[in-house]
Amino acid sequence: MANGLHIVEVTEWNPEDLNSLCSLLIEVVADGASIGFLPPLNDADAKLYWEHLLEPSVRLWTADYDGEIVGTVQLHLTMKQNGAHRAEIAKLMVHPQKRRLGIARQLMDVAERAAVEAGRSLLVLDTRAGDPSNTLYRSLGFVEVGRIPQYARSADGQFDETVIYYKLLAGSREIDFHRTISSTGGRAHDSIEG
Repeated sequence: MANGLHIVEVTEWNPEDLNSLCSLLIEVVADGASIGFLPPLNDADAKLYWEHLLEPSVRLWTADYDGEIVGTVQLHLTMKQNGAHRAEIAKLMVHPQKRRLGIARQLMDVAERAAVEAGRSLLVLDTRAGDPSNTLYRSLGFVEVGRIPQYARSADGQFDETVIYYKLLAGSREIDFHRTISSTGGRAHDSIEG
């Protein structure tokens, strides 16, 4: 898609998007992002990560800017019976050359709306202390709960603290949560009825 920014939900893989997301992940890790990987991240590890991501409890969006995937965010829906009211924001990333254009904010808005539509009333997330993402999350109404020291190792070997945030969502609907067992292979899955 050309001419502007488009946020698209990924529900299945196509080779072009998978390759673009691998390149994005490698680029943001090389730039120092604390998203679970250390540089240098290779193509095979990036591809393995993305290929195993999509499942019913994970929603994934990409930001397409003038035909190029330049950002992404995930919403992890808690599927436990006592947690069906919450979700976690994960792996918000924007290509280093496309930052400060409002892309991260738009991705967060989409994920938050999806959480409300899914009946979630609480969002949680964590991010490395000192990263610019802290300013974004606070500006979106997230509240700092606390910090965990020595949470994640950086490329230079030092251990960084992480900041835990939450946000109570207005407008979410009440949900009934029922655990069912799929008839295909006996694998457990969750259904939500509103």
